[in-house]
Amino acid sequence: MVAALLCVSTDGHAELGGTMPSQADSALAPPQTLLNGALRLRTLTDAGNTTINEYATNTGQIIAYTWQGPTMPDLRALLGPYADSYRTGAAASAPDGNLHASRVVRPDVIVESGGPMRGYAGRAWLPAALPPGVTTGDFR
Repeated sequence: MVAALLCVSTDGHAELGGTMPSQADSALAPPQTLLNGALRLRTLTDAGNTTINEYATNTGQIIAYTWQGPTMPDLRALLGPYADSYRTGAAASAPDGNLHASRVVRPDVIVESGGPMRGYAGRAWLPAALPPGVTTGDFR
């Protein structure tokens, strides 16, 4: 399952821990401001028609992604430098019999993913990077 999660293509965004551009390029809408300026949100659609929400702090550091759509996004691209930590955690997780959902908790990154075919949803975030007053419930 991990290999499948890391193989689908995504375009037009940075990666966890990277920097969200403060100005939209010509192909993207400008980021929205959330929670009185604590977060910026940019919504993208990948090549598989999956909607990806990219969350950044007010300084531009990307701290989370959420996704929903008919295909899995390219988690290797989304997770960037945290992809190896995620893979290590996924490989060490004991199978719980649920083939449609997974939760990998590492000190540096948390990834939740699931859904039936053509109905994938999930989120990934950097727990230590959440600004004061921001919770994982704010990532929709």
